[in-house]
Amino acid sequence: MDRTRIARLYADKEALGGSTLTVAGWVRSTRDMKNFAFVTLNDGSCFKDLQVVLNRDRLGDETYNHIVSQGVGSALVVTGELALTPDRPQPFELQATELAVEGASAPDYPMQKKRATREFLRTQQHLRSRTNLFRAVFRVRSEAAFAIHRFFQERGFVYVNTPIITSSDAEGAGEMFRVTTLDVENPPRTEDGNIDWSQDFFGRPTNLTVSGQLQAENFALAFGDVYTFGPTFRAEDSNTRRHAAEFWMVEPEMAFCDLAGDMDVAEAMLKYVLNYVMSSCADELAFFSKFVDKGLLDRLRHVATSDFARVSYTEAVSILKAAQASGTTFEFPVSWGVDLQTEHERYLTERHFGCPVFVTDYPAAIKAFYMRLNDDGKTVAAADCLVPGIGEIIGGSQREERLDVLEGRMRDLGLDLDQYRYYRDLRRFGGCRHAGFGLGFERLVMYLTGVDNIRDVLPHPRTVGNAEF
Repeated sequence: MDRTRIARLYADKEALGGSTLTVAGWVRSTRDMKNFAFVTLNDGSCFKDLQVVLNRDRLGDETYNHIVSQGVGSALVVTGELALTPDRPQPFELQATELAVEGASAPDYPMQKKRATREFLRTQQHLRSRTNLFRAVFRVRSEAAFAIHRFFQERGFVYVNTPIITSSDAEGAGEMFRVTTLDVENPPRTEDGNIDWSQDFFGRPTNLTVSGQLQAENFALAFGDVYTFGPTFRAEDSNTRRHAAEFWMVEPEMAFCDLAGDMDVAEAMLKYVLNYVMSSCADELAFFSKFVDKGLLDRLRHVATSDFARVSYTEAVSILKAAQASGTTFEFPVSWGVDLQTEHERYLTERHFGCPVFVTDYPAAIKAFYMRLNDDGKTVAAADCLVPGIGEIIGGSQREERLDVLEGRMRDLGLDLDQYRYYRDLRRFGGCRHAGFGLGFERLVMYLTGVDNIRDVLPHPRTVGNAEF
């Protein structure tokens, strides 16, 4: 079937006006006026719908009655003449001459025209992408992913696919999903009663990765600039709007790069993606701005055009303490050495600086082992990018390239040095300063859409107690 996508109709309507063409899509609504009917059709190629006009005299009673009896969600193939209608709400309509039902929709189809709650739609993950909200969300997600690849490819980064199954814990937090083929009810055991992992598939304990960073560093010290963009997993028993057990991470790593260069790339990438999506998804963002978050477009434009501020953690704590002293109330009190909470991050971006901000040089005790220890011996060369509306969106650091310092940090944290032998080798065989950051892709999609629950920006979310679909 030589069909025309609805997106092309909107792109080339002047050239296609008056021509006969075939479209295919799903019925969103039908209005039967006895001798005329109007079918709203969408084929997924763009956010906008196509109005199809049915004329009883032209089609005949049998075809007309058969089509108007089809329920919402039915798949139709329609041939007709594209008529331009500049004086009506829609720019054109398709005056049908032939119609065929590709697939009927049962009367109990759950995606009817009436409004449905997001909670209900989460129970219909196989169908919810046919609604306006989720068609818009997942198109933005697709365009944002393309923009990320395009940003790095245009700058000569090499795309690396890091393993999903790993024996190392990049974050050292232990919140990992175990991968095993052993009999969970009767696993083999050693003489001292522990599980004998040597009999498992990989011959050792393995898990789903929490980050591709450690493996990406291997390639950064060969190719210079690399990035990985893939699924990561966290077995964190947290049932909040911002946490999922399976999520996607964007993680570039750059050789001969310090923390300042790392922040430069992070800022440029974020602005690039925002500008790209604002251009390619104008209809979707207009929908979000109208129905989800009325301040969305202003916020995105503000971030895309602002120079990001930079402030040390110590300075940030002083700012927050001064705010407390002058009457600002925080649920979590601020003191040097504690991790900043979302309320603190939002105060810094929205009320103090009025723009996105990088907070740098965090206490070593609250950051990962691989971050470079500063000369003060107390802080590390880390940076979190905070944006108005949500707080942290990117976290990065200069990596510790000094083998003795790295091993000292690992011993202090009780990590098994042998488990990280390959990582340590990078410091022995031509190591250099290098840096990178991680962007939680779903956090970015939430920011781009104004949708405030991570379950609604993942096609099939995996959260505590939920692995359906």
